[in-house]
Amino acid sequence: MTHHPRKEGLTRRALLARALATTATLAVGANFIAARDAAWALEVTTLKPETMATLVVMARDIYPHDRIADSFYVTAVKGYDTAEEAEAVEAGIAALNAAAVGAGYASYAAVPWEADRVAILRGMEASPFFQKVRGGLVTGLYNQKEVWPLFGYEGESYSKGGYINRGFDDITWL
Repeated sequence: MTHHPRKEGLTRRALLARALATTATLAVGANFIAARDAAWALEVTTLKPETMATLVVMARDIYPHDRIADSFYVTAVKGYDTAEEAEAVEAGIAALNAAAVGAGYASYAAVPWEADRVAILRGMEASPFFQKVRGGLVTGLYNQKEVWPLFGYEGESYSKGGYINRGFDDITWL
């Protein structure tokens, strides 16, 4: 019997969980996308449902946080489902899917490994589409008050008397 030393990092259980999460996260319907394993859905009015689903995967890959549910990423990108944004977003996602096809996958959302999806994103990070989505996610994701406690941020302090009397020197989080 050959002994294989335990490698730090990804366990078999974590691998299977991530694989299932990647392949079973989104159900795409006629005019909606929904999580198969969570309590959220999004009606799509202008974009194709597949485009919005890919945009959610892209958002998670740009700003990956394991502790944040997909519903927060959906909220962050749903502003792109407008007539003004539709043409640019559809073209950007088409380019992203073309890059994934060039790498041997059916589409960007079908790429099973996050590292492979990130490599595809790196190939287009200078594009205006990528920069627009990345920049929009900064406010779209991190300005959601429901996300703040997940990072330990209590919100603005001015209306509560400022930080001096509210834990200014409390560094228990460090």
